[in-house]
Amino acid sequence: MKLILASSNKHKADELKDFFKETQIEIESAPEKLEVIEDGKSFEENAFKKAQAYYEKFKRPVLSDDSGLVLECRDDILGIYSARFVPEFPDYKDKCSELIKILSDEQNRNAYFICVLCVYISPEEVYFFEGRLVGKIGTELKGSNGFGYDPVFFPNKLGGESIAENPGWKALNSHRAKALQQLIKFFD
Repeated sequence: MKLILASSNKHKADELKDFFKETQIEIESAPEKLEVIEDGKSFEENAFKKAQAYYEKFKRPVLSDDSGLVLECRDDILGIYSARFVPEFPDYKDKCSELIKILSDEQNRNAYFICVLCVYISPEEVYFFEGRLVGKIGTELKGSNGFGYDPVFFPNKLGGESIAENPGWKALNSHRAKALQQLIKFFD
């Protein structure tokens, strides 16, 4: 099965291509980037909007995702707006530092990454797959691997390392990996 990836995020594309290496699923970059307004009220809605837009433009099956970081203590920041958090700081290192500042007096630092994948084969055949990675927000940035909020996110099952410190573990256990494992199992 060949799927067009509804994203211009090179990190996501590389991660997905690696993940599907040993499967019958092939990911292709879209012939052009589409500007899709992600104004849904959930990760599912935004993933669907992207998949539908790419399907309508290219008339081929599409894989899209919407993902983000959700804070237990502050549902008014991040979530579906994770990429748009503190837009005055386009660099994620600055976004991570700002997040640490905002949470400096917060005792509850529980958080989770979520990924919702949408496979849009046709208007009559649409599938969703969700993965989560539970952890905590750290008090400092650690690690130079990964991207986004990886340097401040410490999974419960990683023994005190951020996911930016252990890319091998992330590749197998991330929120996106969990959603992809469900997708592969379903299509097998």
